[in-house]
Amino acid sequence: MDEATRKNAPGSFVQLTDGYTHYTLKGPDTGKVVVLVHGFSVPYYIWDSSIAYPSNAGFKVLAYDEYGRGFSDRPDKEYNADFLRKQLTELLTALNIKEVEAMAGLSFGGPVIADFVANHPDMVKKLIFIDPLYPDAGPADQPGSEFFVRYMMAINPDKMVAGQLTDLKYPEKFPTWGDQYKVQMQYKGLRRALVSTRFHYATPDEIRENFKALDSLHKPVLLIWGKEDNTVPFRYSDSLRKAVKTEFLPVDDAGHLPHMEKAGPVNARIIEFLKAE
Repeated sequence: MDEATRKNAPGSFVQLTDGYTHYTLKGPDTGKVVVLVHGFSVPYYIWDSSIAYPSNAGFKVLAYDEYGRGFSDRPDKEYNADFLRKQLTELLTALNIKEVEAMAGLSFGGPVIADFVANHPDMVKKLIFIDPLYPDAGPADQPGSEFFVRYMMAINPDKMVAGQLTDLKYPEKFPTWGDQYKVQMQYKGLRRALVSTRFHYATPDEIRENFKALDSLHKPVLLIWGKEDNTVPFRYSDSLRKAVKTEFLPVDDAGHLPHMEKAGPVNARIIEFLKAE
C-alpha cells in the first residue's frame, strides 16, 4: 500500500496513528451520523448496496476499511480488540464526529461495534447487527499455529475468494463479487492481518461480555438475520436474543448478506429503525 495506490483508489484517506485509513462519507453535513462496520475480510464495499438508503434519507453515512483490509494500511501488529477500537475512535475524532446516531456491524463487525459501544457508551445511540458473529455461532477456530494458517492461506488463494461466494445464497446474482475481493489481495499484509485477528481479536468470553454490557445500557438494538445463512447459522439468533433485547428482522430467502440479497426490505427496515425516536 503506497501513495500511488491511494491516489487511484475510490473514497478518501486519513492518516491515523497506525497508518492510513480508507473511508467514504456520504450524506448531508447536518445529518445524524451512521457508521457502517464491515465483516472479517471483505472491506467497506460490502456496504455499497446500503449506503445510499440512509444518505438519501438525510443521514450522514461513514463506512471504512479496518486495518489490514481493503485500501487501509496493513501494519504488522497484533489485531486485537484494542487495536481495531483505537482505529475507529481515531477515525471519528479525525472527522470531528462526536456523536453517532447508530452503528451497524455486519458479521465480525458485530463484535467490533459491541466492543466500541461497551467502551464508549455515551457516543452511540443505537445499534444494528446483521448476521453478527457471536461466540456460540461463529465458524470453528482455525487449527494449528498462526504460521501454519498463514501458510495454508498463501498456497490456496483461490479458496479465499471462493469462501466469499458461500456467504450468498445466490452468488450468480453478484458476478463481480469474487473479482472485487481479489483487488485487496494484491497488497501485502492481508493474510497476516486476517490470521492475527482470528487468533488475537478477543476471547469468546470477552465478546459475550460486550454483548451483555449492551443490554445493561438499554440502547435500541435492531437484529437482522438471513434465514439461510451458512456462515453464521440463523438458529444462533436465538442465543444472541437471549443475551441482548432487540428488535428482530428474520429475512427469508437470504444467506449471510441479507442487506445485499434483499436490499429493498432490509434497508427499508433499517431506515424505519433509524428514524424512530
